[in-house]
Parts: sequence; structure tokens; C-alpha cells
Amino acid sequence: MRGFFVQSLEKIVDVMAVLSIIGVVLAALGVMFFGTPQGGGFLAGLAVLVVGALYVVLIFGGIYLALGIYENTRRTAEATEQLARR
Repeated sequence: MRGFFVQSLEKIVDVMAVLSIIGVVLAALGVMFFGTPQGGGFLAGLAVLVVGALYVVLIFGGIYLALGIYENTRRTAEATEQLARR
């Protein structure tokens, strides 16, 4: 049952990462071509793209790291149990 929740979380994180990347690209294009009341332009859109991409990488990188730690801990526990049976 626990594996089901972890696998579901991984799928949700995958979908959210893709949607976040699409959102950052669309926001950057929107700022580049349509601007904001405070201004806009190519450099502002590029800044949105760089900062947004950095944010997505840091947030989802941390989530994937936590999921990886869980998976490695599970495999280590299984390997330890097998060694204890010998």
C-alpha cells in the first residue's frame, strides 16, 4: 500500500514539473511580447525565464532527491534483511 502512494506521488510530481516548465516558458513569452504595466521586453522575459527555470529545478530537484532517498533506503533495508537471513 505504501508503494502505491509513493508511486502516485512520483507521477504527480512528474506532471507538476512539466506543467511548471510550460508555465515558466509561457510567462516569459508573455512578458517578452505583451509586457506588464511596469514594463517588459526581451530582457525582462529572459529574466523571468532564467529565474523561473532555476526555481523549477531547485524545487523539483529537492522533491526528486527526497524520493530517491526513500527508494535507496528501501533497497538498503531489503538487502540488510537478506543478509540477516543467511
